[in-house]
This record gives sequence, structure tokens and C-alpha cells, in this order.
Amino acid sequence: MSKKIIQTNAAPAAVGPYSQAVEAPAGRTVYLSGQIGLEPETGELVAENFEAQVRQAFANMQAVIEAAGGTLENIVKLTLFLTDLERFAAANAIMSELIPQPYPARSTVGVVSLPKGAQFEVEAIIVL
Repeated sequence: MSKKIIQTNAAPAAVGPYSQAVEAPAGRTVYLSGQIGLEPETGELVAENFEAQVRQAFANMQAVIEAAGGTLENIVKLTLFLTDLERFAAANAIMSELIPQPYPARSTVGVVSLPKGAQFEVEAIIVL
């Protein structure tokens, strides 16, 4: 899949590993539900550690994308949910390590709480 990245100087530049907008080619669109850092085998959080939860949430998301027949390159939009926006830089660093360029569009939202006491959740839209 080839994504067209849309960028303009008339809006603020991306402040991390994401694009201002992404035009996706015609194809099958898949909307993924949010994933938190649960271990698939136990249904429990992988750890209390924020970074471990972020990595597990992205691994869970990748498993769902692969089950749909895609790869991380098929992501056109991500939404990140953090219970502590002070950890935004850590989430950015992990995302830039795991998600291939060109980066998808992304929103980040600070929330009061997440299921099972998670500190991080990620949801995605992919185009196959």
C-alpha cells in the first residue's frame, strides 16, 4: 500500500512520529478497537511499568492487524490514550521505534482512567 502524506506549512508541523494527514488508497478499511498492555495468555497487564504496557499494547495491535491481513505499514491513523500526559515523550519514543515511516496520522488524548488500570491504550485505522 502506498500512502500519500499530506503536509502544509499553514498548520503546525508534527511534534513527533506522525504525519499531519494521510491519504489512503482505495482499499478495504479496517477499524481496530483499542488495545491495552494485556498479555494474551493471561488477560492481565504485562506489568505496572508504563513502557512495558506501551510495547505490549503495540504488540497486541500488531497481532490484530496481521489477523486482518495487514502490516504496521497499513496504518493510516492512530489514537493514543495516556493516563499521564507527562509520559508522552516515552510513548513517542517507543512509537517511533516500532511504527515504520512514513508515519500515520495520530491523535493523543489524556484520559482519567483506562480498563484494568492500564496506563496506555492504542487504536488504529488501517487500509489494506
